[in-house]
Amino acid sequence: MIVILGAVLGALIGGFTAKKRGGNRKDIAQYAAGYAMAFVVVSLVLTVLLDRALL
Repeated sequence: MIVILGAVLGALIGGFTAKKRGGNRKDIAQYAAGYAMAFVVVSLVLTVLLDRALL
């Protein structure tokens, strides 16, 4: 669940960042995908750490 939330949050932040910088649709899509992937990796590590700490 944390990973999905991280992907959605990353895509939103990436899309808004590209739009604020004046990007077109392709730029917004690329930023959204890149941020989503980065946030998925971070949230996956966070999920593993939480799982290990709670066991």
